[in-house]
Amino acid sequence: MAKRKEETPPPGSPAWMATFGDLMNLLLCFYVLLFSMSTIDADKLKAIAESFTQTFSIFSGGATAIGDGMLVSNGVSQLNELDEYINSTGKTADKEGDEFEDPVESDTIAEALKQMEAQQLAESEQLAEKIEESVAENNLEGAIDIDFTSQYVELTLKGAILFDSGKAEIRSDAEPVLDKVGIILERYAGSVIEIEGHTDNVPFNGGRYADNSELSCARALSVFNYFLETTNLDPAMIKYAGRGEYVPIADNSTEEGRAKNRRVVIRIYNNLSYYQ
Repeated sequence: MAKRKEETPPPGSPAWMATFGDLMNLLLCFYVLLFSMSTIDADKLKAIAESFTQTFSIFSGGATAIGDGMLVSNGVSQLNELDEYINSTGKTADKEGDEFEDPVESDTIAEALKQMEAQQLAESEQLAEKIEESVAENNLEGAIDIDFTSQYVELTLKGAILFDSGKAEIRSDAEPVLDKVGIILERYAGSVIEIEGHTDNVPFNGGRYADNSELSCARALSVFNYFLETTNLDPAMIKYAGRGEYVPIADNSTEEGRAKNRRVVIRIYNNLSYYQ
């Protein structure tokens, strides 16, 4: 039986390698084409970089990098340009690094405040003169003391006229005095009215009130309630408070001084005061 003849492969590379090589060449051409289409315009890149530098730069004084700034730049040697750097930021510093106030502006503000204070004082003085006339017409000179500031006119009523010792109920013989005061207050119903109760520093030995602070509050509230019942004053325009023994106007070591400290103060704020 004759032997089968063995087949020998054709000379050269396998056929699939030719196909693979063609594919690689096509891919290479494709990437070269993409690269050529995406070439960066150097001028445009420079313009964009400059725009970002001017808009978002964190370096003040005109620097674009740490290497060429005005203050940091070439190291510690440039600290002698500190004054120039500060001036370039629009600020003027004193020895402690604080900003100087503009003396012209400060003088203007001070002059305006001075003029305002003078106007308020003149307003209170006119108001005090009118109230003094009313007090004189009602024969209340001995019961009421009048004073004024730039904010208000102050009427001081002696506590012994209004209350018995250690009590906050208004005495019946004091009601005519309060009635006349209420008539005066009604003339200035548009102003803020403040009622304060004050006492001496003699401590309590028991009773309805725990201390002088409570007593002074109760007395101020009694006067407030009396005016609400007998006048047309707006309760929203009246404030009341007790100051106890803490704002004396005389020496508490004498009977005369303690008598002066036991008082009720009524303030009428002028039209230019902070409360209006």
